[in-house]
Amino acid sequence: MFVDRVIIEVQAGRGGDGCCSFRRERYIPRGGPDGGNGGNGGSIIISAESDVDNLSAIAHRKHWRANNGKPGQGSNKHGRSAQDMILRVPPGTIIIDEEHDFVLKDLTEIGETVNAAKGGKGGRGNTHFKSSTNRAPRQTTQGEEGEHRRLILELKSIADVGLVGKPNAGKSTLLSRLSRARPEIAAYPFTTKHPNLGRVTIDLDRSFVIADIPGLIEGAHAGVGLGHEFLKHIQRSGVLVHLVEPEPIDGTDPMENYRSIRAELMQYDEELGSRPEIVCVTKAELPAAEEFHQKLSSELDRDPLLISAVTGQGLNQLTSAIFELLKATSVKQD
Repeated sequence: MFVDRVIIEVQAGRGGDGCCSFRRERYIPRGGPDGGNGGNGGSIIISAESDVDNLSAIAHRKHWRANNGKPGQGSNKHGRSAQDMILRVPPGTIIIDEEHDFVLKDLTEIGETVNAAKGGKGGRGNTHFKSSTNRAPRQTTQGEEGEHRRLILELKSIADVGLVGKPNAGKSTLLSRLSRARPEIAAYPFTTKHPNLGRVTIDLDRSFVIADIPGLIEGAHAGVGLGHEFLKHIQRSGVLVHLVEPEPIDGTDPMENYRSIRAELMQYDEELGSRPEIVCVTKAELPAAEEFHQKLSSELDRDPLLISAVTGQGLNQLTSAIFELLKATSVKQD
């Protein structure tokens, strides 16, 4: 099950109380105070990990509570601090405080962490309060309460390239040919229910991550179908590869399909609609592919690529074009 949005409550551990104790041993009069401090409560740490691809491991549990610190003891024994609780999430997860509506952290890099709820400090034992004028203190402090938060965790997949297009345009097949990813492939629309990521390796030093986004339909920008759920996953993609099927199985006009997807991108996010785009006519082995390729070239006033994930036609040209465009985009940003 792919989960890209969860709401959870996190409760950090309470600090242990300080101890009030006096040393009492035979032959040692006026032994003095020896109460130890309490241990700190455990914090809730959220960490971006490379081997996690969605939020399903967190979704099964709504309340996450770290352990409390142990209280102090006599003989100046401090209480044990509780271990932090670590929640592992995929890179690209945004941590949002629901109550105050602000972003705690956008975990974009592997290894990044955020302290979502800080554990309470341990209380002070009476040893802490001894002085030359207060030789038998009975003061102690209680441990502090740990932080409590209600969080929204939202995953926006991180990929250099996003594959967009109508359902059944050949996105999953293309991803499986370019990378080791194995998305579900079938001869009917909407076989892809969630984004699939794959790494495309050109040589030892050059590679990029590509995301297969589930097929978009008209009205996706307004949330029709799972529009919002799908479109948010391409917001981080630097380059879009727009796949257009020359003979749609539903009998629709492929030119109108291209315009429709472009309109959905612009209406959802104008900046997303202005991203660098590589247009590809897929399924080049079909009879209508060449004719539609020429028609689309005239419409765009540039030459789209003609590719086939089945025969391999144009795939090397596509990967080279993607890498060059990514390199040019990176130079502009620098």
